[in-house]
Amino acid sequence: MNASAKSGPLGVGIIGTGVISQTYLENLTSFPDVAVVAVGDLMPERAQAKAEEFGIPSWGTADDVLANPDVDLVVNLTIPAVHVEVSRAAVAAGKHVWTEKPIGLDRESTRELLAAAEAAGVRIGSAPDTLLGPGFQTAKRAIQDGVIGTPLFVQTIFQTQGPDAWHPEPAFLFANGAGPLLDMGPYYFSALVSLLGPIDAVTARGSRPQLERTIRSGPRAGETFPVEVPSTVQVLTSFAGGQHGTHLLSFDSALERAGVVEIHGSEGTIVLPDPNMFTGRIAYVKPLGSISDADRDGQQWIEIEPVGPVTGRGIGVLDMARAISEGRPHIATGELGYHVLDVMLSAQESAADGQTRTIESTVAPVPLLPDGFDPFAETL
Repeated sequence: MNASAKSGPLGVGIIGTGVISQTYLENLTSFPDVAVVAVGDLMPERAQAKAEEFGIPSWGTADDVLANPDVDLVVNLTIPAVHVEVSRAAVAAGKHVWTEKPIGLDRESTRELLAAAEAAGVRIGSAPDTLLGPGFQTAKRAIQDGVIGTPLFVQTIFQTQGPDAWHPEPAFLFANGAGPLLDMGPYYFSALVSLLGPIDAVTARGSRPQLERTIRSGPRAGETFPVEVPSTVQVLTSFAGGQHGTHLLSFDSALERAGVVEIHGSEGTIVLPDPNMFTGRIAYVKPLGSISDADRDGQQWIEIEPVGPVTGRGIGVLDMARAISEGRPHIATGELGYHVLDVMLSAQESAADGQTRTIESTVAPVPLLPDGFDPFAETL
């Protein structure tokens, strides 16, 4: 299949019509350059309900989506344990793939997926695509323009009581392949790699203070489930560009605090939006001259207004569609997804044995969106 030879919107098929599919469908059906033509699920009746809600002409199973000749690109919204399996099937069917995060759960099968896509001449894209939102795009331009000088070190924080406090089916978020590291880490590490470049090494520590947790909402409230992975992880990163970072990811904190991303440079410090969001506050401070106690309390923040329309999940699919047509690289690539997975798995391994891990993978510089990128324009 050579989707770039087509004119008009790129045909999209979605596999997996669970909760996250709602926001994808709301956004993808609003972009003129893509057309959702099929949806599939293990429970076809669930796919049928989504098809009827959004006016999608075809529904059925995953196989039905893969066999549909109008589908050029498959959006893989299945559970993490089968991300690679479903993506490989899409590649074998000659389809481009956008997959929810993480791209896979182990290095070997994920590398094989990327190699299969390259051999088949199709593309892989991987969530998160929050780094394409106006928040991080504007912040990246500001950093490139030198508002903080040379970036030196970074700090990120995600801490919460845990999804068992609100999710009606939280066990999978504490199972192998999840926990705060693999569930939330993709947002933070993808954003930082897109801003600063690849990570060379990690050291981590983890803890699992509760071996069982209790569901606290929904019809199964009161039931317990096992905790299979560390529910708090602290990571030290060393970037290829010479920067280093500290990162806290926790499901064990009484203090709810998330979305903290700070980059400290030679000429200032910048705070960035929550990497799980598409926009948010961007502001920076410059160093003080001489410092008194009063100066510390009165540092002036310089606000930067995010530039560009706010959409949501699915903008990475749209960027892929346009990049395929234009013959340019897309932004949230499979290679970026693999590098971030490698970083997180290395952190997980370091937390288990206390040893620093060198990161074997790397990724090319992550480009900005083209100037004037308008999701709602018809360009194909």
